[in-house]
Amino acid sequence: MIAVVGHPDLSESTLDLVEKELCSRLAGLARAGRAGLVRAGKGLPVAFGRAARKAGLALVTVLPTRNGAPGPLAEPDRKAAGELLLLSEQVRLAEYDPKDRGACVSMDENLLRDCARAYAIWDGSPSNGRDATAHLVAYARSHGVDVEVIWPRGATHGPACRKP
Repeated sequence: MIAVVGHPDLSESTLDLVEKELCSRLAGLARAGRAGLVRAGKGLPVAFGRAARKAGLALVTVLPTRNGAPGPLAEPDRKAAGELLLLSEQVRLAEYDPKDRGACVSMDENLLRDCARAYAIWDGSPSNGRDATAHLVAYARSHGVDVEVIWPRGATHGPACRKP
């Protein structure tokens, strides 16, 4: 499995750059029979999902559950999850609260443990109270996951308004 982690506040133009870069990197892995794994959400998960499908990679999307039933997502994440479901060959349900940052970070750690490779869309900045990318990169590496950092020339932070 291949996962993606990264900044939650990537600009629209950066998401386009990242999607193109991921598509080229994932093509060879698709031929090797790998699958992509992503937690449902707006921005980077959708860019990864689109790139995975364009590259011919199977996609697995993880949705939150509450007591065994699909849990609610915030409106922008709900629309993005709809697109990811259409792109996915498989859906996994996992018990976590998408409104709880700590629960999301724990879920990302769980997903990374199931992966052999992760792409980190990361500018090298440290984790803070909102962005856990540096933590997730260190976590993946400490668990033997091969991490490739991607930060395309011209990448910026900003509002991501990508429409599904």
